[in-house]
Amino acid sequence: MSLMNTYGERAITLTKGDGAYVWDDQGRRYLDGLSGIAVCGLGHCHHAVSQAINEQANALVHVSNLYLVKPQVELAQRLVDVAGMDCVFFSNSGAEANEAAIKIARKYGNDKGISAPHIITAHSSFHGRTMATLTATGNDKIKAGFTPLIDGFSHVPFDDIAAIKAAATANTVAVMMEPIQGEGGVHVPHDNYLTSLRALCDENNWLLILDEIQTGNGRTGSYFAYQQRGILPDVVTTAKGLANGMPLGACLARGIASTVLQPGHHGSTFGGNPVACAAACATVNTILTEDLCHKAGELGRYFIARFRDALSNNPHVVDIRGQGLMLGIELDTPCADIVTKAMQQQLLLNVTAGNTIRLLPPLILNKAQADDIITLVVQLIHDFYA
Repeated sequence: MSLMNTYGERAITLTKGDGAYVWDDQGRRYLDGLSGIAVCGLGHCHHAVSQAINEQANALVHVSNLYLVKPQVELAQRLVDVAGMDCVFFSNSGAEANEAAIKIARKYGNDKGISAPHIITAHSSFHGRTMATLTATGNDKIKAGFTPLIDGFSHVPFDDIAAIKAAATANTVAVMMEPIQGEGGVHVPHDNYLTSLRALCDENNWLLILDEIQTGNGRTGSYFAYQQRGILPDVVTTAKGLANGMPLGACLARGIASTVLQPGHHGSTFGGNPVACAAACATVNTILTEDLCHKAGELGRYFIARFRDALSNNPHVVDIRGQGLMLGIELDTPCADIVTKAMQQQLLLNVTAGNTIRLLPPLILNKAQADDIITLVVQLIHDFYA
């Protein structure tokens, strides 16, 4: 195969999708409990998104960011309205959105006379695979072989305000956190964590950067996860579910953070592409008008209650946690083989942090499909230890 071997062996070849299902080249249908790793929140081939893509592709595909295009302007306004932010920079991916956030923090520090700005992030975090976001990520395993990394980051335990205080220096300019850790094992912090983090950043004139690449776009029960805590970050990044499969990231900022990048400081050839932005406009509209945030919250609580009931007597289940349709079942041993076993049962899921089954089903999932996932996952876990 001519593809670079960055993903290992891939057992199936998918050819089409519809709603919560995908089909392989042998005609087998799979229930998608992963939705492209939290990307296809509206499911596959959603009619509003497909229509928006087709119409825009027949009108204008690309002109560069030297000119305004209507879908980008419309999407920017919708996002700043829903997020409570002032402005947005569009990129192609979540990693690039986080790169923009890091550049905002560094420029903010330099503007204050700090020559070596310092950003605090968390152990077990994941912010991307570019050199800066790889350094920000709190996972040594994925950094191995890519040294030297970039200076200016330190890592502390997640959900630990005291640890952030202890790690701070005179050069600290920002704290960068995921509201819920996804790749790290679906870890949900205490209810007061984000509010305490906001207060700490205010007290020290640090920027609060929230990485909502995975938690945003309705995934956790509100459009952004921070909205359930009644706070506003200075910078929030998102991607994944933003355009329901089209490549698009966004870095939103408010207040002082919205003014530090000026012409010439940052850019992207493809960021805010008209087709991707048209898809995102349709996606955001659908999430909001169909109240899919609320639905995700309700269905997530149903998942957790059912899993806890069905797995309460299994001694190998360490924890069942999550928020909205971002769910994790931690087992007491590595369980990567469950991915293959689930695929054999025509269910797509993945394992993160080595021993946590992660489910990220589409927001349009119905209760019957949720029951199918629950039944299959429970049986997979019981069989795994049989």
